[in-house]
Amino acid sequence: MPTKPKPKEIMNRKEAAAYINYAPNTLATWACKKRYNLKYFKIGRAIRYHRSDLDRFLEDRLIK
Repeated sequence: MPTKPKPKEIMNRKEAAAYINYAPNTLATWACKKRYNLKYFKIGRAIRYHRSDLDRFLEDRLIK
């Protein structure tokens, strides 16, 4: 059985959106309107996300 590839540590917006199962435009809207405290960094026009920040974002929203 093939193994699922491990997600990269640093992802672009499209990869990050797929990782948390949202559309890239949703992440762009959240960033623009500062709706959530989802950390990202910007170099020029490139937006990147750390996988650990995406995991923390999801963990913070876990209903316990």
